[in-house]
Amino acid sequence: MTAPTRHTVLLTGRPGSGKTTVIRKLAGLLADRTLAGFYTEEIRAGTQRQGFRAETFSGRSCLLAHVSLPRRQRVGRYGVDVASFEQLVLPELARPCDLVLIDEIGKMECLSNHFVDAVRKLLDGPTPVIATVAASGPGFITEVKTRPDVTVWQVTNENRDELPRLLL
Repeated sequence: MTAPTRHTVLLTGRPGSGKTTVIRKLAGLLADRTLAGFYTEEIRAGTQRQGFRAETFSGRSCLLAHVSLPRRQRVGRYGVDVASFEQLVLPELARPCDLVLIDEIGKMECLSNHFVDAVRKLLDGPTPVIATVAASGPGFITEVKTRPDVTVWQVTNENRDELPRLLL
């Protein structure tokens, strides 16, 4: 029996370390390839973070979470719009592609059992996956980081500019 092929790289690190920056720069370097997945963008009012928007590599977006969303599902001070997130990312993650980029596997995203199931299916499949994952968290966050078929890389302020090239 041969060892499993590691075709999944997980990027983890402290908030603000540059995980999303690495994913976006890598996507730019791979502009000639067919990518699927999404990244998250902060929504700010001045210097205050108000929420997050999810944006796919096929050009669609949705509001993921916001301080003013009166949702039953919350992470910290943010109401999370799980239904809109699922409508956006589930078809995106099912698209045929050369590489899946996911930013991120975090507490907000994992409120969706359908998202968790889709990511498990991707990780078990043949398509390479590069994803960011929360530095800590229960359930699927821990599960995905401890899979024997993944490699976990730490993102820091010092290495974030070099990582996109290394991931190529």
